[in-house]
Amino acid sequence: MTKPLIAVLDYGIGNLRSAQKGLQKVGADARLTADPDLIESAAAVVLPGVGNFGRCMEALHATGLAEPAVAAAASGRPFLGICVGMQLMYESSEESPGVPGLGILSGSINLLPDTVKRPQMQWNTVAVAEGGRLLAGFETGSWFYFVHSYAAAPGPETAATCSYGIDVAAAIEVDNVMATQFHPEKSSRNGLALLQNFVTLI
Repeated sequence: MTKPLIAVLDYGIGNLRSAQKGLQKVGADARLTADPDLIESAAAVVLPGVGNFGRCMEALHATGLAEPAVAAAASGRPFLGICVGMQLMYESSEESPGVPGLGILSGSINLLPDTVKRPQMQWNTVAVAEGGRLLAGFETGSWFYFVHSYAAAPGPETAATCSYGIDVAAAIEVDNVMATQFHPEKSSRNGLALLQNFVTLI
């Protein structure tokens, strides 16, 4: 059986290899790449990210991967953003005023409230919306690992929420476009099961 080819966008920020390894564990041919031809021919595309919103956007543009990322999301192929990769999919972030995001999703990323410790760096439970494919088989109360100081507010595209001072979007799903604020590759068995759901969509 041929393993599905997944392009993990390599724009030189943080530990992108951990997302690649997680996908390989669940049976995908996941490749770190900045090659537009490989990205265009891949069965699915993953946009990981750690660190600062503005620096990640700068690196995406510097490596020429911003436009291929937007094109991949619009192509109908499964597309997954992880952590800051999810945040980059929105129009903007309070972390980096004046820096446009990819605009795949409408809205802005906001700072977590002053009433909680920032960043949220811990395991936390999520409330799962019905009917989603990325979180198929998961129940409300499932645990995932978060590291973030900024997050999206829940909206119509929210597939799961997490409570941390306020309710924030823990995962989103709009047709082929999906994302998680938590790190599935750091979320043990649950994270691998989620990545398996993503690979199954291909």
